[in-house]
Amino acid sequence: MNEKQALSELTFTVSGRVSRPSRDVYEAIADPDQLSRYFTTGGARGRLEPGADVSWDFADFPGRFPVTVVEATPPRRIVVRWEGTDTADGSAETTTTFELEPLDDDTRTLVTITESSWALTPGGAKNAFGNCEGWTGMLTALKAWVEHGINLREGFYR
Repeated sequence: MNEKQALSELTFTVSGRVSRPSRDVYEAIADPDQLSRYFTTGGARGRLEPGADVSWDFADFPGRFPVTVVEATPPRRIVVRWEGTDTADGSAETTTTFELEPLDDDTRTLVTITESSWALTPGGAKNAFGNCEGWTGMLTALKAWVEHGINLREGFYR
């Protein structure tokens, strides 16, 4: 963004490398059984594919959050919309994009998560920073799960 361009919403991006092929990393994100093992501490329901009935539950934020899958292009990209307060367009939803880029002959994967649609308000900033922390934690937990079968979040929030 250049300095003359007006800021209309808050967006953040986090990324990390996972030492597994992109199809394995994609499955760890799209498959609710795997997602429930390392990320959604209260469980995930529904595969991340358009038209699926998807929801995520977290021990640290009790209650199921509905998730709408906008796009799923294995093994490279998943786009979802899910609940958020203080959103830029007033829809009460944010857009989260998972991009997977194969590295080193697809022996490793660069995972990039971008979340957008936060309002330029103190509440929007608070929620964006909180979710940025959450997605960073998810990437760390994803790496530990896919590479070593370890659930880093178990016992972390309860």
